[in-house]
Parts: sequence; structure tokens; C-alpha cells
Amino acid sequence: MKRIGSLLLVSVFAGAITLGAYKLFFESENYKLVSDEAKTPFQTVSYTSTPSSSRLSDVDFTVAAENTVNAVVHVKNMSINRGSNSIMQFFYGFEESQRPQIGTGSGVIISPDGYIVTNNHVIDRADKLQVTLNNNKTYDAELIGTDSKSDIALLKIDAENNLPYLAFGDSDHAKIGEWVLAVGNPFNLTSTVTAGIVSAKARALGNADHSFIQTDAAVNPGNSGGALVNTNGDLIGINTAITSQTGSYVGYSFAVPSNIAKKVVEDIMEYGTVQKGILGIQSPNVNTQYAVENGINEIDGVYVGNVVEDSGADIAGLKTGDIIKQIDDIKVHKFSDLTGYISSKRPGDKLKVIINRDGDVLTKPVVLSKNKTLEVPVMGFVVKDLSEKDQKKYKTKKGVKIVDVPQKYRGYGLVDKVLISVDEEEIDNIQEAKKVFENINRYERTSITILTEDGERERLIFQ
Repeated sequence: MKRIGSLLLVSVFAGAITLGAYKLFFESENYKLVSDEAKTPFQTVSYTSTPSSSRLSDVDFTVAAENTVNAVVHVKNMSINRGSNSIMQFFYGFEESQRPQIGTGSGVIISPDGYIVTNNHVIDRADKLQVTLNNNKTYDAELIGTDSKSDIALLKIDAENNLPYLAFGDSDHAKIGEWVLAVGNPFNLTSTVTAGIVSAKARALGNADHSFIQTDAAVNPGNSGGALVNTNGDLIGINTAITSQTGSYVGYSFAVPSNIAKKVVEDIMEYGTVQKGILGIQSPNVNTQYAVENGINEIDGVYVGNVVEDSGADIAGLKTGDIIKQIDDIKVHKFSDLTGYISSKRPGDKLKVIINRDGDVLTKPVVLSKNKTLEVPVMGFVVKDLSEKDQKKYKTKKGVKIVDVPQKYRGYGLVDKVLISVDEEEIDNIQEAKKVFENINRYERTSITILTEDGERERLIFQ
């Protein structure tokens, strides 16, 4: 019995020791250390709702699209290619077959009685024009007038009922970054809508004498003459061009601003031709060496390089060296800002021009005048018809006055001289000057005869 009791006691004691050792050496408490200074590697996220206008999902194009598609039409330009005078035709009287050619584009109905605006290049050299509405009805169209410089043309169709149309919006108040829709008829489809934003305003393009709205809304062949509208459905531009090496859309497209298109259309309807008002200043090209050497390329505004005599700018007192900073309520940062706004104005319109003159800010009221000057081809001289004052001063009634020349000719002292003749052909006015310079060969010698203020004739030869 004692032996059994001793074994039991030893067993209990050994179990206690084993349990104690396990608790002491093997079992540990599960703790999590939390520090008030600990930093999370993740960025915090705000779940505060943003304004609905800033969310892409809340931008609604449906109303603008519905109001636009029925006012955008398909324009078909039909012309006859009569071929060239071949040697077979010359000797045997053989006449080549006349081949019809068809060009297509888009147009925008701008009045319920059927006036349609499109691009000049869409209808250029057409023998017959047809317009197809979005409901597939087709009408013969009459060409009312065109303006090649702005690339705008006005057509008219006679429909049985009033037509859906778009009213011109105010392109001056379009904002960079705002959503726009491009509506047209690319690839002979019915009205097609693409979306994008205004990428830039007052964009200079080629030799155009006005500026463009740039957008990234997809525009393809056939979109020319179509509508550029904002999300309210306001017509803010006429789609005109793309920049592409392939001929298809690659990310940039351009539209004639609605304020310019509206002015051209109104001029065509009222006067039969475009009435262009001019400010009367010349500004050096900022990309020239002359501009770089004189710091003109770094100016925020338009540098007045020359003021045209008897122009609105001259009468208002603008001077060479002034920097135009604003015109009416439009800020001017570059020359295309200035030309873009003035292109929507007419002779006789009064503008408020704000300039910087040697650090002083001045406001000059300027009345736009008719264009009395002309830049002649090839040599690029800017000339004007002689005024009565000029005729008395130079003692001549023939010739045109040179008021500006390109940089490469500035060392010849041509400005303020009277151009009498070119290659022995006399000149009476700026239109004759244009024709004469059109006929000169840029690869051959050209001689000009000028008259100085002293009445002396000088003959210069240019190679």
C-alpha cells in the first residue's frame, strides 16, 4: 500500500512540474503592439461626393445630340471632269468622255426656311449641289455665296415645311476643357456624333487670316462643314480641317468659330460679299530672327511693328512699339487672338483697345476701317492706294505706296516710297499691283521703279 501511495505522489508531482515548465517556456500570450505614432503606408481616401458637373458619368450629351443631328445635313458636290486637251483631240477632233465626279461633306441648317452653312472647299467647283436631310429626304441646293478666306459657304434649299435648325452660339465664350460634340456625315453615313473637349482657342492654321477652335472630338473625311456644339446644343463652330499624315483623324481637328461664320453668313446675305474691317497695324512674325533679336518673341500680347497710315489704329493714336493686351473683353496673348476677334467685326465697328506703352496702360477707342492695303504675291510688299495727300506730296497720281515689307527687304529703304512700275509695267492701284506681281517669276530677275519724297526715281533689281 505504501508503495502504491509513493508512486501516486511521485506521478502528481511530476505532472505538476511538466505543466509548469510548459506554461513557463512554451506558452506565450498573443499581444498586438499599437503605437499612436505608427504610420500607414496607404493613402487615405475621401468618400466625400464631388460635384456632379465634374464627374464624367454625369455629363449628358443626349439632349445636345438630339437637338443637333436633325439640323446637320449631307452635302453632295457633283461636277464634271471634262478632261484635258489631248493630242488626239487636237488632230482628230476626238473628245474625251466627260466623267462625273462626286465630293461629299456636311452642312448645318441655320434657319427654318432652309439656309445651310458649310465649308467652301466642300462645294468648290460644283456643277450641281444636293442636300440630304437626316430623314433621308434629298433636295437640290442653291449656292448663295462663298468666302474662300474663311472657308465658309452659304446654301439654300426649298423644303415643304419648316426645318430643324441650330442657332449660332457665342464662340468667344467657349472655354478650354469644356465638352463639345462634333456632328457630321463622315463616310456617307447619316448624322454621326463624336465627343471631345475644346483643346485650344485662337489657334493659327496655315495661311488663314482668322483663328480656329481646336478640339479632340473625332473628325473624319465627310465631317467638313458639320457642327461643333457644346453640351447645351449651342453651335460654336463649323468643323473644317484635321491635321493628319494619313488623311484620317489622329487626334486634332479644327473648326471655324461660330462668331466668324455668323458674320460671314450675314455679310453674304446682306451685301453679297464679306465686309472685312481692319485695325491697321502690322506685327512682326514672332518666329523670325528679327523678333528673337529684339525680344518680340517673348512678349505677352501683340507688338505693334507698324501702323498703317489713315487706318483706325493711326487715327486712334496707336504707335510702333505699343503692345496690345486686350480688345474689348478679349485678352490678347498672341496675334491669332487679335485676328480671330477682328474677323467677326465689320468696318465702322468701334472697339476698345487696351495697350501697354512703355509700362503705362492706355485705352484707345478704335474704329475699324475698310481694308485699303494689300499684300502683293511673291515679294510680300504691303501697298496702299495713294490718298490725295500722297498725290500732292509725291506729285503723282499713278502708283501705290509701300507701307510695309518683309524683313529681308527692310534694308532697301522701300517703306513710304511710291511703287511706279514692275518690270517696266506701270501700276495705278493696288489691284493692278496684285496682278503684276502674280505674273513675275520668282526664279528670274525682277526690276521695280520707285518714287521718293524728293520726286526722284530709283530702279532696283532683285534676283
